[in-house]
Amino acid sequence: MRILVVEDEPAIADFIERGLRAEGYSVGCVHDGAAAQVEALSGDYSLVLLDVLLPKQSGLSVLEAIRRQRADLPVILLTARGEVEHRVEGLDKGANDYVVKPFSFEELMARVRAQLRRPGQSGGTELEVGGIKLDFRTRRVERAGAEVRLTAREFELLAYLMRHPNQVLSRGQILNAVWGFDHEPGTNVIDVYVGYLRRKLRANGTVPIETVRSVGYRLVSEDD
Repeated sequence: MRILVVEDEPAIADFIERGLRAEGYSVGCVHDGAAAQVEALSGDYSLVLLDVLLPKQSGLSVLEAIRRQRADLPVILLTARGEVEHRVEGLDKGANDYVVKPFSFEELMARVRAQLRRPGQSGGTELEVGGIKLDFRTRRVERAGAEVRLTAREFELLAYLMRHPNQVLSRGQILNAVWGFDHEPGTNVIDVYVGYLRRKLRANGTVPIETVRSVGYRLVSEDD
């Protein structure tokens, strides 16, 4: 799953980003409201951690923009304002939850997990495509009834492909979603990791990840 962190204080942003990556999440990070609105509406995110007080555009304004276009995207507000009226305002504008600063990372993670467990969210807790089963809660992957052991990065790559079954994904899209790059840095890292996945997922002589020449890759469902 990919989480967008919107926080203008570098120390807090780094603290959250490092913690999320250590938990196995893919993370995007921006530091002002204008960039946050663009990134939240254009990126492939399962959840947004959104600071309320931001330069260029307020967090609540960003929240309203998200709700107009992506009503199903979970948003947790990060706020130094603990007063009841401010919490109510954020919830009324569509926030799913809030965390008052200063907070412990354990509390933040508990709230993140709670939102990602909610039924109907794009992040879901399980995916099943092409005979592959992926469980976000246990970080377990199965193919043809057998467990497939993946590294954290392999897991995120597979999850991204499974969220877009039968769709051709460019290397640029994959780099942005899984590695957080906004451009192709002339690396073959995607090809290497796709190779890792193919070897680990091979079952009954078939591999569901197709190469689309000069474009990228797609994960094919067995019914396709």
